Amino acid sequence: MKTTLTDPRTGLARGTAPVSREREVAGAVAAARAALPGWSALTPRERAVRLGLLAATVEAEAAEYAACERAGTGKPEPETAGEVAQVADLFRFYATAARTRTVPASGALVAGHESWVRWEPVGVVGVVVPWNYPLMMAAWRCAPALAAGNTVVVKPAETTPDSLVLLASHAAAVLGEGVLQVVPGDRATGRLLVESAVDMVAFTGSPEAGRDVAARAGTRRVSLELGGNAPAIVLPDAPPQTCAALAEAATYNAGQSCAAPARVIALAENYDRVVALLGAAMTERVAGRDFGPLNNADQAARYDRIVAASQAGHSATGTVEAAAGEEKGYWRPARVLADLPPADPAVTEEVFGPLLTVERAATVEEALALANSVPQALASSVWTTDLERGIDLASRLDAGEAWVNCHLVQTAELPHGGRGSSGHGTDLSVLALDEYQRPKTVTVRVGRP
Repeated sequence: MKTTLTDPRTGLARGTAPVSREREVAGAVAAARAALPGWSALTPRERAVRLGLLAATVEAEAAEYAACERAGTGKPEPETAGEVAQVADLFRFYATAARTRTVPASGALVAGHESWVRWEPVGVVGVVVPWNYPLMMAAWRCAPALAAGNTVVVKPAETTPDSLVLLASHAAAVLGEGVLQVVPGDRATGRLLVESAVDMVAFTGSPEAGRDVAARAGTRRVSLELGGNAPAIVLPDAPPQTCAALAEAATYNAGQSCAAPARVIALAENYDRVVALLGAAMTERVAGRDFGPLNNADQAARYDRIVAASQAGHSATGTVEAAAGEEKGYWRPARVLADLPPADPAVTEEVFGPLLTVERAATVEEALALANSVPQALASSVWTTDLERGIDLASRLDAGEAWVNCHLVQTAELPHGGRGSSGHGTDLSVLALDEYQRPKTVTVRVGRP
């Protein structure tokens, strides 16, 4: 069985991909199970060497990986090139992180006994990743899981299997057969993987799908990253570059980033100025030149529905410069919607497009309350030249990540994870290793009887 793949730049078919069903999913899980004893028995140094080789392979084949990413996402070349470089960096980071892990206290903690903690892999990890960052989201999950000694079966999004199929072929050569498996397919394929004989499920996607995954996983370990709706509090003393920086972050990947700024909150005294500056900055961001299209027809229709339902009293809309032959693609211009009521769907839902809303707050405390008023709690930012106040507000924002005078600044060393309906668990940093390992306390009686 095969599914038709669509080029989001044109809206036209670009090829086909297999749809994995029960036999293929069970076979991939069995292969990962068979590879687990050998992979987990390697020392951290030996796994690090192999993960380093995979990173080097990604770098050597960067042009092919970038072409795969562009085919499925329509992203501009600079975006795909940068993301492929980040993927190689992630595998290198976790190759080293697994060798330098700290552990709880060990030694003679009970008289006559010696105790220590072993960190053991969970086993076979089933990973389900979305279409907005096909390769990078897979690396966020796979790199720490593999570094911790697990084997992995990945189900890519239906619209973007290309780069992960390529990664699996390279992984087989440098990590070993069965260590990293890929099962392309649709939602039914994802459900089959979640319900298969994997020991853990790591899922990145929508809250609705995440709840379904958690229910199907039962008592097995689950790590969930379920999207965001990030607020950006812009105070009257915000730096001059604030609106331009927010516009750039909000349109990167056409706004299809879980941590992207979505809800700008300004005080009454600077509200009109922020609306004007954001409108100007967003209209300067041109679809087809500065950012790509939405990923698929369903997402484009959802985006259009939310915008059409919005009760905005003021708006600004940018332009689209699609190339010849791309007129039927899923292009949407950068857009600002202002004067919105708190219950407006553009405010309460994760829009996942090149859109910024602007809300008015009478006081800083009200701005903070508005920022924390939605169920998603993944990322946030504060913009002010008063760093003491900025740091204080960052500490009071209910989100897994808070930036001051910047947004979407991330690196492998720093953790990323959500709260509330944005899920639970940690991506990135050494803390992500905890997601894919189990501690075992070993105590030996050494004293006299």
